[in-house]
Amino acid sequence: MSAPITQDVLTIPRKLPEGGRTNIVGLTRDQLRDALLAAGTPEKQVKMRVGQVWQWVYHWGARDFSAMTNLAKDYRAMLADQFEITLPEVVTRQVSADGTHKYLLRIAGGHEVEAVYIPEDTRGTLCISSQVGCTLTCSFCHTGTQKLVRNLTPAEIVGQVMVARDDLDEWPLQGAPKNETRLISNVVLMGMGEPLYNFENVRDAMKVVMDNEGLSLSRRRITLSTSGVVPEIARTAEEIGCLLAVSFHATTDEVRDGLVPINKRWNIETLLNALREYPRLSNSERITFEYVMLDGVNDSDEDARRLVKLIRGIPAKINLIPFNEWPGAPYKRSSWQRIEAFADIVHKAGYASPIRTPRGEDIMAACGQLKSASERGRKSKAQIEAEAAG
Repeated sequence: MSAPITQDVLTIPRKLPEGGRTNIVGLTRDQLRDALLAAGTPEKQVKMRVGQVWQWVYHWGARDFSAMTNLAKDYRAMLADQFEITLPEVVTRQVSADGTHKYLLRIAGGHEVEAVYIPEDTRGTLCISSQVGCTLTCSFCHTGTQKLVRNLTPAEIVGQVMVARDDLDEWPLQGAPKNETRLISNVVLMGMGEPLYNFENVRDAMKVVMDNEGLSLSRRRITLSTSGVVPEIARTAEEIGCLLAVSFHATTDEVRDGLVPINKRWNIETLLNALREYPRLSNSERITFEYVMLDGVNDSDEDARRLVKLIRGIPAKINLIPFNEWPGAPYKRSSWQRIEAFADIVHKAGYASPIRTPRGEDIMAACGQLKSASERGRKSKAQIEAEAAG
């Protein structure tokens, strides 16, 4: 197992200042057990109490300990005195013409992050963030223009899922017939930040999300997107086991160095060597290669042929992403004809090559457009462009 990557990034503690209460959200089962024991729960009862509290918080969506009616009143009073159930605050909620929801969320310290819910015919995908800002400065990504502030805690990562379920009214009603339909059927760690630079917190948050007695999302319904933090890829397979997506975007080191600067540390060959092991280690079917289509930069027929040659032998799908433009962006979107020609070469080589339909562009919620600055979070794309033109 590789040693963890470390960064000088502040992560706020789970516990509030002295005298404050501990937030239950984001604690793993083991951490919740330890917290309940420390609060005075008898050893013989703690396993049962963990299960009860867990189900109330993550299955029923309870926000008040007094609602936990299968717990004794004095135990509920103890929980209310020593613990809390706290989620990120919704600052703004925007709904696109295509039904996409974008949430601007305020977390501890007054910082803000964004999450996006994308409804589709057969599923609903929630895109969540793992950091405030981003350290990677990918040149085509609007989020990359915002400096990294800090890592999100497990509570703030899990909290994004719970906030979206609140908004979509997706918590089950007690006594109602069981309904297997899930509005949020998939979670993707593709929002703000590089998840593998916040590995431990992301891992613990996904343990909560994947637990089958709560939010209960299968690891095959969770996709983690990385720009290529090579030493953490094997850890992701072993300790999370979710699906993996890679922000690839180029077929030569020269071009990828400019688009995805982390390539200067771990180049294409090094990254691909790590990826070849991932499906075996995680028991995943395939890796998704994300490839943003930039006019005249990485979209030639030669690029398409190099791409299929590079990934040969890796079970893979290539997601072609039309570039989502933002004010001041240094690139243009490839033409539809160019994207289709690229996709055709990849498809004929035996790889699925879906072209991702841009979603939520009118509210700056599309892939690569997220940026949490308050003044941007509250403005539409049209407003920002009008101000830039003026």
